[in-house]
Amino acid sequence: MKADTACLSKPGGRKVNQDACGFDESEAGSCWVLADGLGGHAGGETASRMAVESVLPNFRIETAFSPQGMSDCFTNTQKAIQDKAAAEPALSEMRTTLVVLACSNDGQAFWGHVGDSRLYWFRQGRIWHQTRDHSVPQMLVDAGKLKPEEIRGHEDQNRLTRAMGQDGAIRPTVLQAPLTVENGDAALLCSDGIWGLILEQEMEADLQSAGSAQEWLAGLEKRLLARAAGPYDNYTAIAVLFTRSMQT
Repeated sequence: MKADTACLSKPGGRKVNQDACGFDESEAGSCWVLADGLGGHAGGETASRMAVESVLPNFRIETAFSPQGMSDCFTNTQKAIQDKAAAEPALSEMRTTLVVLACSNDGQAFWGHVGDSRLYWFRQGRIWHQTRDHSVPQMLVDAGKLKPEEIRGHEDQNRLTRAMGQDGAIRPTVLQAPLTVENGDAALLCSDGIWGLILEQEMEADLQSAGSAQEWLAGLEKRLLARAAGPYDNYTAIAVLFTRSMQT
């Protein structure tokens, strides 16, 4: 399995970027991580950075590439953030979203998330799967009181029901059955600074016209900047295009 990866993270219309992202490759496979920090400038920056730095080392060993390994990764990251907050009172309110994608070298992919940073999985150029936010608007959708498309721009869009660093144990949503990656599949991990301004059909259109992960992100950013105004949010995304090696 080969993966063409591109990353984008910018402060947008704000002075400080509280988002963080990163990816790593090892003999066991690859991992992509994105976090959107909350809780004041210092707290948000610290929490998101800690999340990325905590997650990546977990996926340098083969046994981590499993649903249980993914859950353990979130548990370990939660403890690291909580311990840091307990040791430094100024960071006591820090929180972060977290979305993680992992793919073993034999092409088995799975993911987990907490908060409203999303993972979109594309097959044949179309969205095949989308994570469900841990947020108040998503709860309203689940209750039949809001349409899914009304999450974007809702007055409570930023009210999360789960976040890394919150009190108690964390409950990530983890894909329980690994997905076999097909040739041409793609993934987009993104903070709400991206999906809040870009529609899903536009993500598909830009993917279909792009020749690389970097071109895909460039198209998305162009759309975002054409719409963004005022103190708009930090925006961060990781684009991944997968190619399976052909057996002879």
